[in-house]
Amino acid sequence: GGTGPAGRGLAVRLAAAGVQVTLGSRDAERAAAVARDVVAAYPDRTLEIRGADNGGAAEADVVVLATPWDSAIATVKPLREALAGKVVISMANALVREGREMLALIPPRGSVAAAVQATLPRSLVAAAFHHLPAAEMENLDSGLEADVLVCSDHGEASAVTESLIEAMSGLRPLIAGSLSQAAAIEAFTAVCITLNMRYKVHSTLHIEGI
Repeated sequence: GGTGPAGRGLAVRLAAAGVQVTLGSRDAERAAAVARDVVAAYPDRTLEIRGADNGGAAEADVVVLATPWDSAIATVKPLREALAGKVVISMANALVREGREMLALIPPRGSVAAAVQATLPRSLVAAAFHHLPAAEMENLDSGLEADVLVCSDHGEASAVTESLIEAMSGLRPLIAGSLSQAAAIEAFTAVCITLNMRYKVHSTLHIEGI
């Protein structure tokens, strides 16, 4: 899901931090075109972003799943072998819009991240990046500052995700516990988006006292 708003935003932030990024998509040509557009938006920066199909993206050391929630399982299931032993970060939220509100749905196993872990039993799944406004992420000049909640059943996945977040300017990782916390973290995204729609802002999450 690297060609969508959330995927593009995360990709440009990671690339600005010096990470080599592959945008994945079902259509490799579309992924390549989006990667070129993202890089072209910042001619004064060196951003290493390329496009590939989902199989090519799965070859990366760390994989971020940024698809819509209802296509997450269908996307990773054919890549089960390629993703075995790797850290896979799920940032999908099961949400539906009703009027001027976003409402949280309860997906199988309670969260998208838990369903991804069940589908990829040999991968190290973490949940993160749920509450970040995509437009502000993609705009490197936005001055974005935010806390990012991370949860996983695997210490290695938490540590890898934490290090990626720390590398991105303005973001602070907070380890929120096991993957059981993903249900609450994902659902709270509905509140964040509803606030943004009501007040016409791009709000971020800040946890005080830590």
